[in-house]
Formats: sequence, C-alpha cells, structure tokens
Amino acid sequence: MIIGVPCERTANENRVGLTPSAAGALVRAGHVVVVESGAGEPARFGDDAYRAAGASITYTSDEVAGRSDLVLKVAALRPAEVACLHEGQTVLGFHHLAAGGRPLLDAVLDSGATLIGCEVMEDERGDLHVLRAMSEIAGQLAVHVGAHFLETHSGGRGILLGGAPGIPPAHVVILGAGVVGLSAARVAAGNLAQVTILDRRADALRRAGTFLAPGVVTELAHEQSIARAVAYADVLIGAVLIRGERTSRAVTRAMVERMKPGSVIVDVSIDQGGCVETSRPTTLEDPVFVEHGVTHYCVPNMASAVARTASLALTGALLPSVRALAGSGVEAALANDPGLAAGTYVHRGRLVSAAVARSFGVPWEPLATVLGAPVAPPQALAAP
Repeated sequence: MIIGVPCERTANENRVGLTPSAAGALVRAGHVVVVESGAGEPARFGDDAYRAAGASITYTSDEVAGRSDLVLKVAALRPAEVACLHEGQTVLGFHHLAAGGRPLLDAVLDSGATLIGCEVMEDERGDLHVLRAMSEIAGQLAVHVGAHFLETHSGGRGILLGGAPGIPPAHVVILGAGVVGLSAARVAAGNLAQVTILDRRADALRRAGTFLAPGVVTELAHEQSIARAVAYADVLIGAVLIRGERTSRAVTRAMVERMKPGSVIVDVSIDQGGCVETSRPTTLEDPVFVEHGVTHYCVPNMASAVARTASLALTGALLPSVRALAGSGVEAALANDPGLAAGTYVHRGRLVSAAVARSFGVPWEPLATVLGAPVAPPQALAAP
C-alpha cells in the first residue's frame, strides 16, 4: 500500500502524522511511504531522516494526495484538502466532523473517500487510545497555560498557582473527569493548587478519587454546582467530551460574567465546539482573548505546542492501526477490527457515524451494511 504524509497547512499545526522510525517500520513491511518535503520539520524530523528510513520525499501536496491509498494527517481536513481526495482513498486524522460544518461533510461524502477519526478510534478495551495520547499532553499543558495567564504581565490576577507561606493557592476548577481532566488535576495538585474536579458521572469521580491526591475535591456536576465552582475559579479548565458529537455548553455566558476579573478559562473542548458559551477558537500564534474580564485560551491543537513529544505519542498510538489498514486492506481491517470500525465516520462516500448524523440531522448507514459484511463485535478483541 502507498502511505502518504502531507505537510500540515492548518495554522500553527506543528505535529506530523508519521515519524521517521515508524515510516521505516512500514517500509520494512513492504509498503511505500511518501512524505511531502518539510512535513516533519516543525517537530524536528528532517527530510534526511525519512530518506534514511526508506521513505520517498515529494515536493507537492498534490503528489501525496494523488499517489496515496492511505493518508496520515493530524489536523482536520480543510476544504482545499477535501477537494484533492479521490474515491477509495482513506484518510486518518483528527477530523472532528461534528464540529466541521455541513458543507465540509457534504464535500467529504461527494469525494467517495473513507475518513477514520483518530479522536473516536478505540482499543480492545473501548478506550479512545489515540485521543488519550493527545489528551494526556493537553491536560498537562492546560495547567501550565492557566498558570502563565494568571501572571500579572499576562493580564491575570497576579496569583501564583501554588500560593506562598501564609497565602492561599489558586483555585483550579476542572469540568470533566476524563483523560484531560485527570491529567490536569494531577499537574495542578502537584503544583499545590486547590483543585476541584466536576463530572456528571459518579463512577468517573470515584475513579478520580482513587487516582488523584487526597486534597483534590470531587463534585457531581449539575447547573448549580458548576455555577458555584466557576464563580470561585481562578483557572477554569473545560475538559468535556461527548464521543463524536459537538460538546455541550456546560458553562453559560452568565456564569462567565460572574467570574473574577483576571481569571483564566482554558477550554480544551474547543476542538469539538467548546464547553463554555463565550469560547471561540484561537491559535497558538494568537492564543487568547478577553471577554467579561476573563482571559480565554481556546486553542484546538494545544498539543502542537510540544510538537515532537506529541508526534511521537501520536505515532506510537496509531501505528498498529496503520499496520492493520495497510496489511490487510481497508475493508478487511474495518470488518475485523472493531476499534477501527468505531472510528470510521465515512466509508467510500457513505456516512456510517450515528453521532455525526445526529449532529446534522442527516441519514446514515451502519458500517456493516456499507461493507456488505459483518463487523467484529468489541469482545472479539478482548483478552480471554
């Protein structure tokens, strides 16, 4: 199979979909790897490293798109990239289709391509293992970002995250006890902040209580508890995820208006639409805006700030699925691997994601119907 790695042209996207070492593993397995010149440079992987691994270097994205059976991207497809897709081609990436808008979905369907979302792919336990790799990084970064923008010179309240002798630490409030939330809570508590983590799921909070330091407060999330916590937060981290769907707005504009001047919101959920009503996407180049006296950091690709670490983590999580797709072919891989099947939004121009269909109010078809073959159930991959 021919596997293509294009340059990422989304603003400030510095990650790459395949590292040189992973490219070498695919080449040794008999596949052809085509990398656009400069694709790995932002993550400090040069063209020479890919050449040494056996990959071919091309000099246009059109050549990568035209030659590749399987394209490995990071950022969501832009309209110009969708226009280059061709029937039968497969694209792995963080597509976030539910937040991409109906015109983009229609263009993807018209292309006849297959889209598999890294953010909804599952492992044998049903975990979102590829998203987890990025979420662990984003959770750590969210605390660092919050601490930075609390500083006086950044327009913040002038509060040190961990306080000082005789002076209380900052309040860090985290919405969501998933991977991002737990990672953020661990780092915030390690920096001696006062940490409260809220979630609607009692089991998630129970798990958080066993994973986190004893001083971290867990609280069931409902409108009143969220409003109360948001009001006393110095740093509010939004870590809400609904698989494959647009994130619900857990924090209203009225709640933001009651926050303390100079406090900080880090909406990690922004790539799925954001969980704060006042949020709107920003970039690493221009990461914040102030509304109602509150600094908002809403960068969809936070992990791109540490591009080398993120690229290594991404490739490590993704490589087994790439091997499966390239080794047995897309149809066989989707039929035999329930984790890949769960991550498939579109197959050969037909929508197979119920979550995306709900988001846009459009019809969909089960993947098994489109494949014309049964899809292995999740327990087929589970350990005996």
